Amino acid sequence: MDGVVLAAGEGTRMRPLTADRPKGLVEVDGKPLLTHCFDTLRSLGVDRLVVVIGYRGDDIVSHYGEQYRDTPIAYVRQDEQLGLAHALEQASSAVDGTFVMLNGDNVCRANLGDVLDRHHETDASATLLVESVSRAEARTTGVVTTNDEGGVTGLVEKPSDPPSTLVTRGFFIFEPAIGHACALTRPSERGEYELPDAIDLLLSAGHRVEAVELDGWCHNVNEPGDIDAVEGRLD
Repeated sequence: MDGVVLAAGEGTRMRPLTADRPKGLVEVDGKPLLTHCFDTLRSLGVDRLVVVIGYRGDDIVSHYGEQYRDTPIAYVRQDEQLGLAHALEQASSAVDGTFVMLNGDNVCRANLGDVLDRHHETDASATLLVESVSRAEARTTGVVTTNDEGGVTGLVEKPSDPPSTLVTRGFFIFEPAIGHACALTRPSERGEYELPDAIDLLLSAGHRVEAVELDGWCHNVNEPGDIDAVEGRLD
């Protein structure tokens, strides 16, 4: 099973730490963010890593080379950072069968194995890790709506009156159909190809999409202050 890591972004909110290095090489608890991601994916049984690189991507290639702890690494370039669906579309031709995807700035200590189990048990085309947040936070991001069995029924971007308080937490299991959905996705109002839009296309085409609620934590490292927050959790 392949593990896809999205690590192409410039990380402007991490300045000055990303002025001379890609975000994935910023250290948290003495290890680059990507090392945290790679260790997480290897613990799930991933036997190959596919890393989408962009900003200062050659630094990532130089740091890790062709493998990480005997796990082969393939690199895919996203020359223009046009959103997560665009990044995933670049990776889709490099993956084979079911694959795991983790955002390259996420540090997780959570029930990720449960997400993989649900995916296989339900024969889903996509399974999402989600977390219940406050309604105020739900208004600032995309929310996931589900039925009573945990099946995903839709994704709504920045709703003024949230129909749900579930949000994605940067970890996904996908079948190859997501690559075709990403290719069909149109730019959003901010000019990016959004992953929720691609997942909505899967739903519209009759694919099954599942959700598993977070048990533990996943922290997205967006700003320098997030490093202290994560390190506090790792202590």
